[in-house]
Amino acid sequence: MSQSSESESVSAIPSGRAATEPLREDIRLLGGILGDTIRDDAGAKVFETVEAARIGAFRVRREEIERGDYERMFDDMPVDLANTVIRAFSHFALLANLAEDVHRERRRSLHVLAGDPPQDSSLAATYDKLDAADLDPAEVAVGLDHATVVPVITAHPTETRRRSVFEAQHRITELLRLLHRPDLLPDERDEVLTKVRRQILALWQTALIRLERLRIQDEIEVGLQYYDAAFFEVVPQINAQVRAELQSRYPVPGLLEEPMLRMGSWIGGDHDGNPFVTADVVEMATGRAAQTAIAHHLEQLRLLYHELSQSARLVTVDDAVRELAGEDGDEPYRLAIKHIRSRLAATAVSEFGETFGSIGGSLDPDAVPYATAEQLLADLDAIDDSLRRTHDALIADDRLLTIREGVRTFGFHLSGLDLRQNSDTHEEVIAELFAWSGVHPDYLSLGEEDRVALLTSELTTRRPLLRPDAELSEVTAKEVGIVRAAAHAVKTYGAPSIPNYVISMCQSVSDMLEPMILLKEAGLIELDDTGALTSTVRVVPLFETIEDLQHGAATVLAALDLPLYRGLVDHQSGLQEVMIGYSDSNKDGGYMAANWAQYRAELDLVEAAKKAGIRLRLFHGRGGTVGRGGGPSYDAILAQPPGAVQGSLRLTEQGEIIAAKYAEPALAQRNLETLLAATIESSLLDVEGLGDDAESAYVVMDEIAALARDAYSELVHETPGFVEYFTTSTPVSEIGELNIGSRPASRKQTEKISDLRAIPWVLSWTQSRVMLPGWYGTGSAFEQWIGDDESRLGVLRDLYTRWPFFRTVMSNMAQVLAKSDLGLAERYSKLVPDEELRRTIFGMIADEHERTVKMYFAITETDDLLEDNLALKRSVFNRFPYLEPLNLLQIEMLRRYRAGDDSPLVRRSILLTMNGLATALRNSG
Repeated sequence: MSQSSESESVSAIPSGRAATEPLREDIRLLGGILGDTIRDDAGAKVFETVEAARIGAFRVRREEIERGDYERMFDDMPVDLANTVIRAFSHFALLANLAEDVHRERRRSLHVLAGDPPQDSSLAATYDKLDAADLDPAEVAVGLDHATVVPVITAHPTETRRRSVFEAQHRITELLRLLHRPDLLPDERDEVLTKVRRQILALWQTALIRLERLRIQDEIEVGLQYYDAAFFEVVPQINAQVRAELQSRYPVPGLLEEPMLRMGSWIGGDHDGNPFVTADVVEMATGRAAQTAIAHHLEQLRLLYHELSQSARLVTVDDAVRELAGEDGDEPYRLAIKHIRSRLAATAVSEFGETFGSIGGSLDPDAVPYATAEQLLADLDAIDDSLRRTHDALIADDRLLTIREGVRTFGFHLSGLDLRQNSDTHEEVIAELFAWSGVHPDYLSLGEEDRVALLTSELTTRRPLLRPDAELSEVTAKEVGIVRAAAHAVKTYGAPSIPNYVISMCQSVSDMLEPMILLKEAGLIELDDTGALTSTVRVVPLFETIEDLQHGAATVLAALDLPLYRGLVDHQSGLQEVMIGYSDSNKDGGYMAANWAQYRAELDLVEAAKKAGIRLRLFHGRGGTVGRGGGPSYDAILAQPPGAVQGSLRLTEQGEIIAAKYAEPALAQRNLETLLAATIESSLLDVEGLGDDAESAYVVMDEIAALARDAYSELVHETPGFVEYFTTSTPVSEIGELNIGSRPASRKQTEKISDLRAIPWVLSWTQSRVMLPGWYGTGSAFEQWIGDDESRLGVLRDLYTRWPFFRTVMSNMAQVLAKSDLGLAERYSKLVPDEELRRTIFGMIADEHERTVKMYFAITETDDLLEDNLALKRSVFNRFPYLEPLNLLQIEMLRRYRAGDDSPLVRRSILLTMNGLATALRNSG
């Protein structure tokens, strides 16, 4: 699902079933064309099998047949036929996504045309709320000082769709939009339908997944394709619009001078547990990003060259433009643009070679390359100034404005690539470096106080630790190479190319200081003439487990107590970024305990920042699923504690969520607006809603979270055989064996839950339709806390009504429960060889599921899990029968694979079911 829900209109716009009829028509149309395509391409017999599977799935939903009877049709199905059926339902899920996206877009347009109030989570609604609040401009300036919103794109094993598939989706979406034009003539409609058929045929004959193991290089390219698809068009527009709207309301000097919305990436820089991220990969990731940005700027300048055709006989231009033009001519703006293009092309040639710089047209071969993106922007600003001085703002506000905003936003770097590594690795690497250089023979033997003293002392010296001929272990050589590649990127593409170094599993001050030694060795941290540390790379501790979240504020304060570290933060505008991990805390303590630990940690960090006199920026490590911090972004941001946003927000965007939110300009516009709207509201308005009751509410949640963690731990950490149940009842083993993603499924070669990466943990439970990380333990906690005291139920009902945090936690949990299917989960449990183990653990899961649904209904006073999310409710109703055959065929293929049939088609079929289910669920990992 898209991350925003759709409210029902109070206007005359069709509602209820009538509102969704166009969506059903589109789904029937696309499904019918897909069926025709399958019959024509694969034959009538295959089509009849697919159709029987489709009809049977709906009969199961209507309870006309037993699921067991339906399941038997797949038992002995030949693998080639099964593969085709899987492909059919995977393609349908993909096409249904497109229909839903177009439907939401269409509904929003109807609301706007009807004059309805703007929907919550839109910037238009935010502006109305700001107007109603009558805010002091000076307070707005403080609240939005250094305002920054950064979606950080990350890789995901189920979201590596090929560019050809991506482009086909885009073309079908455009054709669907055309079909709904009211002025479309009958013959024009027939022509559009023919094009839709052609695209679906091409899509059907295109492989959805790659046969070879996914490489990080592939993941990098997948991430970059969203820029041409949407980001280049949408991000500069939003930045310009938000600046204009807020500056018109609050005429304070300097308000939002810098772009508020920027892009980030982890793809190619996240080497925590990924042995395939090397110096070469960092160089490729930053280089390909820079190529993408510069190529875009060159193309936009080519188009601008043709548009700025003003004649010197009819307009006057500034001296700065004439200087850029370099010669007298009748079209000075065109000559100036040609000069700028020549310099930018020379920049491309200097960095990437003649082939990349060859962009056509007659450009100056002697042009001097730009050293920085700021130099390019200064030349563009000179043209803008000249146009505005001669009353040509209408022209300046077109493509030129978009280019200038694009250069300000994307520079030569495109997006900031974060580096990330685990604190355990840092310990080992620093120990080796210190031993090799003679600083200390056994760093690992030191206690925390001695480690901090030694690290601090080393950071105050300018001397390097290594010589070029140093003989290092493979791990240490790789880590040193990575930071040196990062230093090269900063030098070549600018400081924004590598903005942060994230420390996974950060538990102490020494964990924060250790990577600083590496950064210093690469020249990314330097000593100025006063002996103070300077760097453009921020050190970002990531607190992941519940215990680490509880101690996070103390760790940050202890680091800030060190004059050397405090000086570095002061040099970086007094800003300390802290990352909050949703995945490992959930895996550690369960859904409710993790969510509350994160909230409490943020409260503590806000207080710590006030005490230390610094600014705090939180980086939310959210995944696609609720179990990894997913859910509607607007609600999630508004649910943050008071003071936790402060105009700045970074969050990870992962997997199929990226396609669901950013594959099209209209989608990207809506979802990026959502992030900015929530950030602005959280920074400037009172959104918590608890007032003086906050502390008592916090105590209630302390108690409930502790009970939830106990219930979760009883199953996951204390029940004998749980790991065996998990690894055999879900496809987690196959995620590691079948080359899904570039990253190993576990950080270490163990079978401990704690060592398993969060994506496989959540993905596996999602594929098996248990969705355990998104709810388990919560029902027991509520039931135990309420007991026989009805007044306690009233307390929770009141919190649900008034407190965005609690309401969001409950709503996200309900979405997960609605997507779970214990009937299918029971089928997966039969993959467990040990019958007694199967009965015991599945029984615990089923009982807790029933308990959690019951408590949700009691607290929210509803009998509908999706009452507050009508868009998801429609999606569940429309598409979930189509998931049935994908789940059942996945079980069948897993059974065959584990019985020894590892033929390529069986392996490929398992991969296809994973991809198809991820596509259909839209937030699977």
